[in-house]
Amino acid sequence: MSAVATLAAPPMTADAGRGDDGPASVAVVVAYGFWIFLLSDVVMFSALFATYAVLSGQTAGGPNGHDLFSLRNAAIETACLLVSSYTCCLGAVAIERRRMAWFYLCAACTFALGAGFLALEISEFASMVARGAGPSRSAFLSAFFALVGLHGVHVTIGLLWLTFTVTQISVRGAQAFVLRRLACFNLFWHALDIIWVALLTLVYLMGAR
Repeated sequence: MSAVATLAAPPMTADAGRGDDGPASVAVVVAYGFWIFLLSDVVMFSALFATYAVLSGQTAGGPNGHDLFSLRNAAIETACLLVSSYTCCLGAVAIERRRMAWFYLCAACTFALGAGFLALEISEFASMVARGAGPSRSAFLSAFFALVGLHGVHVTIGLLWLTFTVTQISVRGAQAFVLRRLACFNLFWHALDIIWVALLTLVYLMGAR
């Protein structure tokens, strides 16, 4: 069973915590632990989504989403993340088949698309601050910068994680513990895509109406 399959669907048995011959294997422990981490991250984002929904109309007489948001930029950012998720999947398949050249190519594409997303987001933030629409301008903007900025921080962490993992693979080869880390990264990256789709709908599409 591959590392990705183990993380995506950890085995469920009556003795799932012990295994047949003692404590659970490292793969099982990593799988359950990482799923708990992802769920805790979802809870945190859910709290920020709820905060934004409550404060989205509190502009204190300043600009609102219709005045600030560019759906064109949001669409480009969405395309970057969704395509990067696809190249991430291709990289996972490539390394399982030990097609290392394809894996490195897919990892490079994933990194480039994620970096492009971050560049667009930073440009958007800088433009808003230059127009006097920084996070201290209103409760709406505070909630916006907190929610969207936290997602951007997660993307930055994902890019650093990908860089570190690819470096490990190039130095140590496709060992089991490295593949587990790569599988965790894949799940993390796909989770960021799902959160972004929710963010795009609630923040950009509804805010730009």
